[in-house]
Amino acid sequence: MLKPEIRKIVTFEEETFIEGFKATDTPLRLFAVAAVITNPWAGRYVEDLKPEIQAYGPILGKLMTDKIINLAGGADKIQAYGKAAVVGLNGEIEHASGLIHTLRFGNFYREALSASSYLSFTNIRGTANSPIMVPLMDKDDVGRRSHYLTIQFAIPDAPRDDEVVIVLGGATGGRPHHRIGDRYQDLKDLGRDLDNPAAV
Repeated sequence: MLKPEIRKIVTFEEETFIEGFKATDTPLRLFAVAAVITNPWAGRYVEDLKPEIQAYGPILGKLMTDKIINLAGGADKIQAYGKAAVVGLNGEIEHASGLIHTLRFGNFYREALSASSYLSFTNIRGTANSPIMVPLMDKDDVGRRSHYLTIQFAIPDAPRDDEVVIVLGGATGGRPHHRIGDRYQDLKDLGRDLDNPAAV
């Protein structure tokens, strides 16, 4: 049976008490779980990525979802979420993308939170200690701008050239002093259809 070779699991957490020179009403917690795995396709072109994607997705999805919920202190504590992948230099962006853009991976997190919005994402190529950026959005409302956040951290020894770093991120709330409103007001002001923003 195909299964990911996990070299390490890395967790990240920060708690903000003062933002923009003003104390927060409630401290904002941002957190992430990263799995550093061997890239099964490193150094070669592989036409069919599906076997590894389908095999790795459920294993990583379950493991990482359990860990991030534990880090958060419960699924009910997570209001915003996202995902990311960084592939090493002997891999393709397609490898990073393939491992996180499968329902076999992301649905574990989405269903555990009873979420309805899609998981925002980044997928890039990088070296060890590359900045890992995990964009977040409200788990139920994609237009809720207060929850547009980004987690940033790095792993000093990952990814190696033949590795991929797979990441889930979360937050306990939105920006502490958010005051730019939600995108729905912009749509109203522009006379756009809330259900079809592209329509004129």
